[in-house]
Amino acid sequence: MDASFVALETRNSPMHIGSLLIYNPATAPGGFVRFKDILSFFESRMQLSKTMRQRLVKVPFDLDYPYWIEDPDFDLEYHVRHVALPKPGDWRQLCIQAARIFARPLDLSRPPWEFTVVEGLDNIPGVAPGGYAMITKVHHAAIDGMSGVDLMEALHTLVPDAPAPDKPDNWKPEKVPNPIELLGKSYISALTNPLKQLEVAAKAAPGLANAIKGLAVKDFKVSTEMVAPRCRFNKVISTARVVEGRSVPLADIKSIRALSPGCKVNDVFLAIIGGAMRRYLLDKSDLPAKTLTAMAPISVRSGEEKGDMGNQVAAMIAPLGTHLEDLTERLDFVYSRTTNSKAMSDAVGARNMTEMSKVSPALFMALGAQLYTRLGLANRMGPPFSTVVTNVPGPPVPIYSSGAQLESMMGLLCLTDGLGLGHVVQSYCSEATISFTACRKLMPDPDFYAQCIQDSFEEYRDLAAKLNAAPTKNASAKKAAAQKTPAKKAPTKKRAATKPTAAAKSRTSSTKKAPAKTGRKIPAKGASKRKPKT
Repeated sequence: MDASFVALETRNSPMHIGSLLIYNPATAPGGFVRFKDILSFFESRMQLSKTMRQRLVKVPFDLDYPYWIEDPDFDLEYHVRHVALPKPGDWRQLCIQAARIFARPLDLSRPPWEFTVVEGLDNIPGVAPGGYAMITKVHHAAIDGMSGVDLMEALHTLVPDAPAPDKPDNWKPEKVPNPIELLGKSYISALTNPLKQLEVAAKAAPGLANAIKGLAVKDFKVSTEMVAPRCRFNKVISTARVVEGRSVPLADIKSIRALSPGCKVNDVFLAIIGGAMRRYLLDKSDLPAKTLTAMAPISVRSGEEKGDMGNQVAAMIAPLGTHLEDLTERLDFVYSRTTNSKAMSDAVGARNMTEMSKVSPALFMALGAQLYTRLGLANRMGPPFSTVVTNVPGPPVPIYSSGAQLESMMGLLCLTDGLGLGHVVQSYCSEATISFTACRKLMPDPDFYAQCIQDSFEEYRDLAAKLNAAPTKNASAKKAAAQKTPAKKAPTKKRAATKPTAAAKSRTSSTKKAPAKTGRKIPAKGASKRKPKT
């Protein structure tokens, strides 16, 4: 799987993932962070991450997967850069700068990561004076979402004045192997590959048997809803990118679950994104009659693999309910379909799905990836899914880098031909962010799509607020009616039920005003408040 991200790397499709992080230096010594403080902080913590100083070495003719070695020419100052926004330094300019930086491929002859410190955030609401951003890029071959969280942990502390790690740094560079050595390794790997295939087949057999049994007893079903229709985002992409996102209270996301009992937080996010895509595509007169789908990665990383490099993920297909206008129906639909997809993944075994990718011949995989791109097959073939929605849980407590407190975080995602829009859902403390990366040619108006996300969230939030308020109001109406109406003697004869009067209907059907909007751009902290009308 790691090698597939290397094979898919092209000028139009740099295969790295990352984040847009915003820091408040008020907690740092002196209330200020210099660029050299950041360099010193990172340098003191290099030994906590396996990713930082390793580079890829490709085998000639792609006869085997690339190998990782400890880079003998590692230079920290190459990987950590420093820029400033032009005036006025607002949110739109930060997103444009992040998109430009993120669109440039990494140099794979060096450790595949870059961090860019961005100053001049002078006109972004919620950003403290002296605040700065950090745009991170790490190649997907080196990390997945969960190992990316581990990398964040290596470069952050739980208190602003935490001392440097006391264990010695025993890192040693390695010699770059020559082509003859690499071809020798590929020959040995080719000899052992049939044994690996037999081992994977033996592990996968029980899972396939479970899948057949599950289909027979209808534990889950395979439906045409899991086949994505084509839309504007399933075409060949350009080199340009746009990024944007919105931050919402995590408590509101949890309250929306009441609209469909049993559903998970991830189902809520999928339904909100489904609503946003529906709004956007309706505006473009490009909404398919059939539901769009999302590929949702599933981490299969064990506790022992917590700090390991590379990818330990499987995937499931989640229909988004974009064909449904009713909010509750859409959430119910998403919940039922994700439950079905999870049952299918459990039957096969998510770990087995990951292991199967380890026996794909490297040469055929590289050739297939290159042909798919060069022939423009994304414009001719149906997409396997409409978009990606990856949910990455962040730390539930504040964390610090170089003494500065991390205020907010927004995920960035790689794109490929046929996948022109991807989403990252990320939690941090009491907030959640829904961010997206898109091809600028396919989405020239990211501000509008960000507003679609906010509107979709607010619709669900307001509906959940009405549902939560309804029982209290009905109980209050009944209590008031009981106090006004004198007790009557029970009738001795059966009487026909009477319809409630118009006044009673008015009393019991009245609803409270919807809560104020809380959806906001990423940096702002705290929900806006409005005084209710009296």
